[in-house]
Amino acid sequence: MLIRYLRDLNTGRTILWCYLIWYLVTLVKYFDPRPSLWVTSIGLSGVIGFALYISTTSGVGKKTKLDRWQVFRLFLMPFCVSSFSALVKDRGFILILSPQWQENALALGLICVFLLVVFSIKRFFPAPSATLPGRPAAL
Repeated sequence: MLIRYLRDLNTGRTILWCYLIWYLVTLVKYFDPRPSLWVTSIGLSGVIGFALYISTTSGVGKKTKLDRWQVFRLFLMPFCVSSFSALVKDRGFILILSPQWQENALALGLICVFLLVVFSIKRFFPAPSATLPGRPAAL
């Protein structure tokens, strides 16, 4: 099941996984147990996630249907952004880059490993090709 998931990852979702890896490296390094940080991040996630949900589902004419993972991501992203900002505040970060090269190298290295795994699975476990009814599959 994991192999099938990684094999079928499109470019956009692969990039989102890379963002998550970067966030998790920062989270582990700079974790802050203060409840106020996490409650604020959850609150912002709710407010902004709901606004994103409204903006993506209500269009002109008909309502767009989102799957549960799309909705989850609409709420997860503001949570990650707000908590990331709080965790790195006054620590010398430039955008998302740590002032310590080792942290950037670790995050980039983990992303490269992830991309290598995805690429390898796509290469060595290709998706079964669809065949037209009445036509044999190519050998």
